[in-house]
Amino acid sequence: MSVSNYLVTDDLTVILGLAAAGLFLLHNLYKPQSLVHPILLGRQSDVSRVRNPKESAIYRNYSTGMMGRFPLRPAKELYLLKELLRPELDGPRTLWSTKITNPELQKRVTAFGTGLVKQAGLVPRDSNVLLLLNDGLEFLIADMALSSNSIPSLTLTSSSLLSQVFDEYSPTAIITHADFLPQLLELVYDANEASNHTIIVVGQPNAKLVRQLAQVRILQWDDIERQGAQLEPVEVPTPDVFTVSFYTASSGKLRGAELTHQNVTAGVAAIRALFPTSGALSSLDTIISSHSLSTPYGRAVAYTAIFEGASFATVASSNVIGSGAGAARDLSDLKTTERYPIPSPTVLFIHPSHLTAITQAITQKAKSSGLLYSVAWRQKMANVLEGFLTKQSLWDRLVFDPARASVLGNGAGTVRAVIIAGGSLESQTVTPSRIALSTPLVNAYIHPQVAGPVLASHPLDLQTFPTEASSAAASAADTYAFTYLAPVGSPAINVEAKLTGVDDNTIESGGDPVGSLWIRGPSVGTLLDVKEAEGEAKGWVEAGETARVLSNGTFKVTPSKQ
Repeated sequence: MSVSNYLVTDDLTVILGLAAAGLFLLHNLYKPQSLVHPILLGRQSDVSRVRNPKESAIYRNYSTGMMGRFPLRPAKELYLLKELLRPELDGPRTLWSTKITNPELQKRVTAFGTGLVKQAGLVPRDSNVLLLLNDGLEFLIADMALSSNSIPSLTLTSSSLLSQVFDEYSPTAIITHADFLPQLLELVYDANEASNHTIIVVGQPNAKLVRQLAQVRILQWDDIERQGAQLEPVEVPTPDVFTVSFYTASSGKLRGAELTHQNVTAGVAAIRALFPTSGALSSLDTIISSHSLSTPYGRAVAYTAIFEGASFATVASSNVIGSGAGAARDLSDLKTTERYPIPSPTVLFIHPSHLTAITQAITQKAKSSGLLYSVAWRQKMANVLEGFLTKQSLWDRLVFDPARASVLGNGAGTVRAVIIAGGSLESQTVTPSRIALSTPLVNAYIHPQVAGPVLASHPLDLQTFPTEASSAAASAADTYAFTYLAPVGSPAINVEAKLTGVDDNTIESGGDPVGSLWIRGPSVGTLLDVKEAEGEAKGWVEAGETARVLSNGTFKVTPSKQ
């Protein structure tokens, strides 16, 4: 048989061949491209060229580099807390239940600060004030007013610390809610210091209670602010340390993190850097946070919203005292923001348990689509594996959008970024969460001594890694952390990190360093009443965690013991 006989084709063969070629071309042309080039994700930390024995190299964020200067503030000529309130952003935004402009907020801060000095009798550089407040506009006003008048503030990460802080540091004045006044007065009388404190009450206190306890000086917030608005503001030089945040260390001891204005402005700069340039924060955003303003990280999140002119609110579980304190961090917790007249949320700063609850609820709703859900999940999964993520696909419109609307309400169509911090996130949760929300997710590691993130993953890093085999010598905790936990990324833009107690042989042979995490940078506060340890002589602070650095410069950290 001649060769020409093998080349004879009929019309059907030609049509099928053309169809196959067309499908091949369409598949390659419409195949989604990775949102970030893989080369950029392969080296997320810049590493020092030398290291000390039993220590790892020093790691910095790759965008900062080993020779780069750390960002200290989100804008030039911004040094103090009150300067985060930019006068050029004069449009109204909603803070919790109050719609307010920056000039109006600045006016209230000035009036309250003047009233504290001239009416309440607080002395700049001498008095100190315990902010026994839940998150709200009053907290922000008091915080900026006190810092502007050189009156240090004290905050608590838990109401269980109140008695110990009260006994050891004896605040000059206390600002609290009217609902918490009876419990506070009981503590004051137990300490036999009824005549040594001024209590400033937010809200209307019980008149009968006030009359019965005439020996305690009780003032009302509204009176101080109103009277302060009629007086000339006080001009006081602002010191470096403006607040102390008390928390319980892993050892069970009371610790106080002293924060300067620079710590907070650096924290704001680090939080802003969590977002890609194409999706930077703006005054059009509404930020929801589950982190208390009494913590350095929570305060940095709030002041980021202040700086950007964004609307802001917190969930019930962020409360330190009274109702909501200790509330479960679940889906119902996120819905507590619905009581505020704020625009639909666009950015969520939440805990891992919140993310898990959202993912499970959306997935469960989406499964009601039956077979369509299975096809949609496979297509979304394929996109994620290619490094691509979108909320605008056909599968989103048919399957996931209705599920998100059922779970998140108005926020289903507006949430564009989610930052997780304050706990451990399992790696098996990350990909389902990306599919369910289809928004950039940042997994961050935070510390009660640091304003802003310590470590944070790239928002568009959609890589998944196989489960690592654990060594026989590893402890159960280490096996869990380094095998099943999601990476928390590289150091923040103004933090550098290193590990101590590492195995030199492992590092020299090309293995991943594992050891105790140490950090330093402008967003890291200092400990109150704790002598500087030998290893902290150059500003290094021990985080109290064990970490592992992966080959791409990202970290894994054991579950927080703080």
